[in-house]
Amino acid sequence: MLELRPSCEHCNKLLPPESLEARICTYECTFCATCVDTILINVCPNCGGGFVHRPIRPSKNWKGDNYLGKYPASTVVKHRPIDLETHARFAADIKSIPPEKR
Repeated sequence: MLELRPSCEHCNKLLPPESLEARICTYECTFCATCVDTILINVCPNCGGGFVHRPIRPSKNWKGDNYLGKYPASTVVKHRPIDLETHARFAADIKSIPPEKR
């Protein structure tokens, strides 16, 4: 079950469960679309993978208690600003490789 982390790990922008701006990697590192596109260049600083839109968990109980009321989003903030120079060096060699081939 996804944690649905509440904010961007870099800039700390709020990313509520219904946010269309939330991006995650396969380990659920969570960043906003702006940081992914302009700073991270679609390279996760923690694993080197790419990012996808974070799914939105339904807010209403449409079926089988599979909704935010039963499985709420995390409230634990993981604010870990990226060292821009370190990330630029890390991403330099892999940013041109499509995420599915990294």
